[in-house]
Amino acid sequence: MAPRHARSGSLLTGTSTPSRLARASVTPLLVPVLETPTLGDREFSLLRDLIEREAGIHLTSAKKALVVARLGRRLRALGLRSFGAYYDLVSEPGGASERVHMLDAISTNETSFFRERKHFELLEDKVLPAWREAAAAGRRSRYVHAWSAGCATGEEPYSLAMVLLRHLPPHAGWHIDILATDLSTRALDKARAGIWPIEKADTIPGEYRRAFMLRGVRAKEGTMKVGPEVRAVVRFAQLNLHADSYPVPRHCDLILCRNVLIYFDQGARARITSRLLGHLQPGGYLFLGHAETLHASCAADMRTVMPTVYVRRATESGGAGGGSG
Repeated sequence: MAPRHARSGSLLTGTSTPSRLARASVTPLLVPVLETPTLGDREFSLLRDLIEREAGIHLTSAKKALVVARLGRRLRALGLRSFGAYYDLVSEPGGASERVHMLDAISTNETSFFRERKHFELLEDKVLPAWREAAAAGRRSRYVHAWSAGCATGEEPYSLAMVLLRHLPPHAGWHIDILATDLSTRALDKARAGIWPIEKADTIPGEYRRAFMLRGVRAKEGTMKVGPEVRAVVRFAQLNLHADSYPVPRHCDLILCRNVLIYFDQGARARITSRLLGHLQPGGYLFLGHAETLHASCAADMRTVMPTVYVRRATESGGAGGGSG
């Protein structure tokens, strides 16, 4: 039997559909398709306020078409004929499961491998060499705790894992732990599966692609899968950044919350950033998205490394970096 996985292009095997089944004639089942109803201003306001209460996502009136497009699919799936009926469903106590589907539909999960490449270059060229030097001198441990907050379908934490494993390898005594969280359970399912169209490989540098990614063959041709070494250091969990507290370790060396804060209003951004910093140890790094900046209320505790990258100032009694195991 051929191996199911192999390095650099020989894996993800599957069973082909017999050609005689492919040629068989099938009579399609005709099902009436419900048209998406109009979303009135009142229903939009009700849904917008509910989404903001549940997840902190701020939707302006300019997002009305987006709500129609994304929640319209839920109406059709449920056989509902109005957005008012859908609001009645998701707002009642028994509508908790559909509220999960609603937030999944509204969440934006666009991302790519090694997005904002300068962030990863900073890690490769400055941060990780300094950590290796500090560990060799006994000034920090070889445990690295990182948090990808708003990880979408997993490209960000897997990219981070590749960089950390390459520059802080386990055979040198390093232990990598990456927590990746997102509001969307649908996105997290895709992240855990770790399979993407092969076109996604275009943004992965060649040395990382060859070392850590697997190419699909036969029935899986045209896809790629993240390798087991990378999977082993990334764990996924559902988390709502709008919550009052986060069940996350308070000694993170790295927190990536990139292109997430833009979906919140100013007040929510300040609260979320403050909570994030509560989980970043002195000497730890915070990475934001290209259109995001650190809120002024948090500036006293942080030093700017480069635009969108900040390091938490060391306390008088403590050193910088190096979480315990």
